[in-house]
Order: sequence, then C-alpha cells, then structure tokens
Amino acid sequence: MPLKSIPKTLAATLLTTGLAFSVAPTYAETLKVQTSFNASHISLTRLNQVWIPKLKEMTGGDLEIELLPIGSVVSHKETPVAVSMGILDGDLTATSYFAGKDPAYALMGDLIAGYDTPAQIEEFCMQGGGKELLQKMYNKYDPGVHVIGCSSEKREAFVSKVPVRGVADMKGLKVRSPEGLAADVFRRAGAAPVSLPGSEVYTALEKNVIDAADSSAYANNDASGMHKVAKYPIYPGIHSMPFMQFTINEATWNKIDKEDQAALTEWFLSAYADLRTYLDAKDKELVARDKAKGDITVIDWPQSERDDFRKIAKQAWEAFGSASPLATEVYKAHVKFMTEKGLL
Repeated sequence: MPLKSIPKTLAATLLTTGLAFSVAPTYAETLKVQTSFNASHISLTRLNQVWIPKLKEMTGGDLEIELLPIGSVVSHKETPVAVSMGILDGDLTATSYFAGKDPAYALMGDLIAGYDTPAQIEEFCMQGGGKELLQKMYNKYDPGVHVIGCSSEKREAFVSKVPVRGVADMKGLKVRSPEGLAADVFRRAGAAPVSLPGSEVYTALEKNVIDAADSSAYANNDASGMHKVAKYPIYPGIHSMPFMQFTINEATWNKIDKEDQAALTEWFLSAYADLRTYLDAKDKELVARDKAKGDITVIDWPQSERDDFRKIAKQAWEAFGSASPLATEVYKAHVKFMTEKGLL
C-alpha cells in the first residue's frame, strides 16, 4: 500500500519510529544493451519478439532490456569502454571484435575450426572456466565491466561469390574475417582477410571489395540477402562459432538484487538455448529449399578438406596462445576442456 493512502498519523508514526517500508517501483528499470547484430538480423528479431518480454516476467517487472543494433551508440569495437563508463548499460557482442586489446580476446572470441557445436562453447564458457577468464581480461583492460556470461547460438556459415571447394581455393580469396585469430587462420590458408563489421558485409560483397565472408549462420545470411550476391555458400560452415558475451556495467549490476541477477543470467542462457534450436532448424529448412530451387550452389566440404583446415587453424591457436600471459591461460583452458570432452 503506497504511503499516500496511509492515514497521516500512521505514516508519521512509521516514519518517526523507523518502521516505514519502501514503496515498490511502479516501472521496470530498462537496461540499454548494444548488440553486434544489424537491425534485420534473425537472432535480434527472435530475441526482441520472444525473449525481451520474458525478462520482465522473470524479474517480476523489475528489469527490462532494450537491445540496440550494432553501432547505435558507439562503434562495434568500443562497447566495453562504453559499458565501463556507463554510456551503455551492457553489451551482447561478439568477443572477437576486441582482439586488438590482447590476443586472449581472439582465442576467447572464436577458436576457429575448434568446437563442433555451439552448445560446447556455452559449456566451456559457463562450466569450463571461460567466463572467469573473460572477467579477468576485462578487469585488466576495461575495469567496471561485469561479465554475466558467454555463449554461442550458431555455427558460422560461409558465403562466397565464387566456388570454394577446399583449402586450395582459399589462395588469393578476399575474405571478410574478424581481426586476430580468424584473420590469421585465413591468412595461413592463403586468403587475404579483410576486417569488416557484419553490417558492411553485403555492400562489400556487392561492390567486389571482398569475394567471401565468414558471416553468420545460413538463416541470418538468407535474411540479410547475402545469397543474392554470394551464390556459393558453404554449409555446414568451415569457420567455427563466435563467442557472444553478455556484459553489464558493474555499478549497475551491483544495484540489482540477487534474485534479479540470477534471473538475468538465466534469461541469457535460456534465450541462447532457444536461438540454437531455432537457427539450426531454420538453417536446414532453408538449405533444403535452396538446393531444390537450384539457383544457389550449396557446397559441403569433404571431411578431408575440413581436417586440413583444422590443422592450419591449430598452428594459429598455438601462435596466439604464446602471444601474451592471458592468451596462454585461455589457450590452456581451451585445450584442457577440449581434451576432457574428446575434441582433441
């Protein structure tokens, strides 16, 4: 019952004796979170339509999130700084964008050709020490950023304007790739990597700035119109899967009560579990459709070519793992986890 509805004499007594209770908020706190998705991205659409309403339910009306497309407030490489300063409340972003800070971000952001499924990435993040290492990285480079979690919703697909049927076809290919580890792997395979945010991939393909891109899942590329200009997609992709981090300003996190903190973490993990199921089904549906139409040539690399590409990738993992103390920690954590899971 709000104080204004309490008789004045009782309200005065409660206030005088220190027994007055706090008034429940009549509105939810809205967290502004910038993502690395463009506005038409299928994952952002799914989150907005299905999962944004759920957070308010899960926190009893205490919290809401506004998910902003890439570049809405700051550039895609500046979200950690903006979160640490309180310009953004949080980010839901591909960790590999920050590889310029330390090679550890490259190894944490996308162990290219490493994991087999996005669910394995989430397990490494949340149970295999990945989240704690990511927090250690931010404590060093962007104090004030709290890591809620990290995960992955999809296996990257590969879009190309020309047929790429094996490692040999990588030679001289101008391929969009995040900076750091992914770029190094493609370079070792003979390609010429170009660093671009996802929002610029379509235009770059259309204008022949690049020949190919490791851009997103098959369904995302379909929704973005990538296959209109790049008719030789590789599915399943040869690239690994990007780690997506969910962070929040530390001061903001500390103001949220424990129950809502737990709900926010559970919201993130539940949303990503749903995205994995949704996108996998969508990918397979669209691949079947495109194969039937015949306008798009869907390429599936033979296992021998995938094995050769993984051998190249392993060389890059080792090189990046020795590039800094934090990178060494991340590299060793990956190897330990992957060995325990039978991936190595």
